[in-house]
Amino acid sequence: MDAKPRPIWDFVRKNAVMMIALIAAVITSFIVPPDEKYAEYFDCKTLTCLFCVLAVVGALRNIRFFYMLARSIVRRFRTARLCTLALVYITFIGSMLIANDMALLTFLPLGYFVLSASHKEKHMAFVFVMQNIAANLGGMLTPFGNPQNLYLYSKFDIPTGEFMGIMAPPFALAIFMITVCCMFVPNERMDVPDEPVRLPKLRTALYLAAFAFSILIVFRGIPYWTGLIVIPLLLLIMDRNALATVDYPLLFTFVFFFIFAGNMSRIPAVSNVFSGLLKRDTLLFSALSCQVISNVPSAILLSQFTADYPALLVGVNIGGTGTLIASLASLITFREYTYHNPEKKLYYLGVFSAFNFAFLIIMILFMRFIMGY
Repeated sequence: MDAKPRPIWDFVRKNAVMMIALIAAVITSFIVPPDEKYAEYFDCKTLTCLFCVLAVVGALRNIRFFYMLARSIVRRFRTARLCTLALVYITFIGSMLIANDMALLTFLPLGYFVLSASHKEKHMAFVFVMQNIAANLGGMLTPFGNPQNLYLYSKFDIPTGEFMGIMAPPFALAIFMITVCCMFVPNERMDVPDEPVRLPKLRTALYLAAFAFSILIVFRGIPYWTGLIVIPLLLLIMDRNALATVDYPLLFTFVFFFIFAGNMSRIPAVSNVFSGLLKRDTLLFSALSCQVISNVPSAILLSQFTADYPALLVGVNIGGTGTLIASLASLITFREYTYHNPEKKLYYLGVFSAFNFAFLIIMILFMRFIMGY
């Protein structure tokens, strides 16, 4: 009798942030009825860039490109400490190139494969937490590394050099902190089994070219609308499944939050409150807001009330650490870990919270008192 609604409930539960964004958009639409100004809410370039990158990354994942690349690197190391560093660094670098959630979807299974095959499951919670932190903080250096970066980069038309200059100090601190944490893993011997993987040469070349094309769109080298022609056409011919696996709920989350944020900015009382809080401490308030509504919604909402994009950019990036909902990527890691270890949810949450809040506090203090934000 009650079996039919399950798929709907599962969809709602899996995409809770999107559903919250939809509800928020609908509620504020009663306060600010739809009019011609709604068209100004949407950042079409951000949505296009995000779609193109997600689609091409999906195609590369389907031919196991990232898996093969990461596995070949990890197999060079034979101790638990070095393998942990390799897995975390791969995720860190991967988030700079393919976005934080895609990096986790690609490299968390590799972490599980390495640890389970070498019978080192005892390190899994720590490794997954470090991979999660690496994904959230590694992606902050590039405009396309995190979804909120792509939005703010486009929203404020930030020059690429300035963007990377703003994010370089917290990025360097993140590398140092992650490395120090990983050095405490015992230097135990590990053996990773061999599993040969062959890449299709033509598809690999085409997908890498498409990825480079998508990055050029992000960096404003090519008009963004061309991505909506070239990328779907290529994938319709070469890999339709890649188009099907795009994270469309993430795209709709952006759409709904564009409506919500646009409406909120037109409510005088709300505008005065947020503007006042951001004037006092943009970095702190933006980082703390991520703990409650996640970093992508925070970036979209708060960008309506401040012109201090350097502090906002830093805040919503380091704010991805902390609570489990501070970043959508953290939910991906939690889901992956509990899938393999359903009886250790509380243990994982304890390890996750200890390291994430430590990173959050240290990075806020560093950026405020050392860098002057």
